Amino acid sequence: MIGKPEIIQIAGQLGLNPHVVEKDYALGWLLAGIFANDRIAESWVFKGGTCLKKCFFETYRFSEDLDFTLKDESHLDEAFLNDVFTEISEWVYEQCGLEMPADRQNFDIYDNPRGHKNCQGKISYRGPVSPTTGGWPRIKLDLTADERIVLPPAKLSVFHPYSDAPDHGITVISYAYEEAFGEKVRALAERTRPRDLYDVINLYRNEEARPTASVLLEVLRQKCDFKGIPVPKAADLDPFRANLEAAWNSMLRHQLPALPPVASFWDALPNFFDWLESGRAPRIPASYAAAPGETILRERTLRLPVAPRLQSHLEVIRFAAANRLCVDLDYQGRTRRIEPYSLRRTKDSNIILHAWDTDKNAHRSYRVDRIRGAQITSQVFTPRYAIELAPSGPVLIPPTTRGSNLSGSVGRSGSGGIALTRTPRRQAARPPRDSRSTGPTYIYQCGMCGKKFRRKKMDGKLNKHKNQFGMQCSGRTGFHVDTRY
Repeated sequence: MIGKPEIIQIAGQLGLNPHVVEKDYALGWLLAGIFANDRIAESWVFKGGTCLKKCFFETYRFSEDLDFTLKDESHLDEAFLNDVFTEISEWVYEQCGLEMPADRQNFDIYDNPRGHKNCQGKISYRGPVSPTTGGWPRIKLDLTADERIVLPPAKLSVFHPYSDAPDHGITVISYAYEEAFGEKVRALAERTRPRDLYDVINLYRNEEARPTASVLLEVLRQKCDFKGIPVPKAADLDPFRANLEAAWNSMLRHQLPALPPVASFWDALPNFFDWLESGRAPRIPASYAAAPGETILRERTLRLPVAPRLQSHLEVIRFAAANRLCVDLDYQGRTRRIEPYSLRRTKDSNIILHAWDTDKNAHRSYRVDRIRGAQITSQVFTPRYAIELAPSGPVLIPPTTRGSNLSGSVGRSGSGGIALTRTPRRQAARPPRDSRSTGPTYIYQCGMCGKKFRRKKMDGKLNKHKNQFGMQCSGRTGFHVDTRY
């Protein structure tokens, strides 16, 4: 398990409470365990706001729960879920040392209004900054089999920027991007919560990832038809505006480095619905003219070749750009209020931020290595150039075959798609099938690093593992230290 300093450092870079970052860390490892388990890996489909954050856009709001559509309704059984998540908790503990005790898991099975089973689960964990006494932090699970999956799910790599990440990454089965987008629009129509408005407008504003309107509308139609509700229009949401505005701060503030004004998102709804219904592409400003030899940088923030001191400034700038917020930039002894647009590498290998200086009312460029600070403001701007600070998109693991139950093809490249061609990552090793919650559990401790392992059999052979400092341990045999019943 990573140490407290790493959580504190990342929280400082992102301007978030360390407990929010710790939960993101635990969410990543729980996802790894779920999709490393043979009993559920092929039939659980990841969706929701955390899916958008972990699979599509890491510069996004943080989330607190995991949502899944289950292809097999028989999995919505308390005994089955207790059994499976006991296996998952043991696997996670062996991989990284993060505790998710089986006796602190809870699964509430209930009938939804359509008469089908749903489940609300709670998985407790103890992470690097969790208090050692008192209550345990919890991850919420929302499980349903009562959902229409319109598009073929995609295999995606999870964004998990922590030093003890699995060597071969984390791979999940997820809603296709168009389906995740459509599901958010459907949720906005049904419950009109702040996070749904935030998600829909953020997805709409990301021009590079924006799908074809006709495909999104067909996904939405099928989703709404299955739920027995009409396809929403902008006017349908007006009666809920006051309640949404009242809850904007309490429901979103802790998930974001800075909270944008609710009006900047609500006022964008008519444009979104006009595009969705008409298919007319909204006007996208042209990019700022590139100088000879300049190349646009679209790498993920934490991979940029700059000093760690600057990474937090770049994350602030990237988030502000995505949310159309101005930034107060501390640069060469002065503070400048800017609209951020693009990071580029010059022919001399300098990294340049292209921006609009609101005080000078003119374009300016700033060398990233000379930036001394960046602070998000509440001032909203309307882009005058294309915003090129979005991350490059998810890592798609191409399926062997691909079909669609929509008529026509679903564009995922070129015409607004976001899938990139990259080398697939291998999935993490599967846990043993004979691991069950019944019977004694044998505790073995590595003689080299002291890490403890739970076993359902009297077997002290250890797999390759990392010690508390994230280094590979050469210990191959553990000694028995405890038996629990």
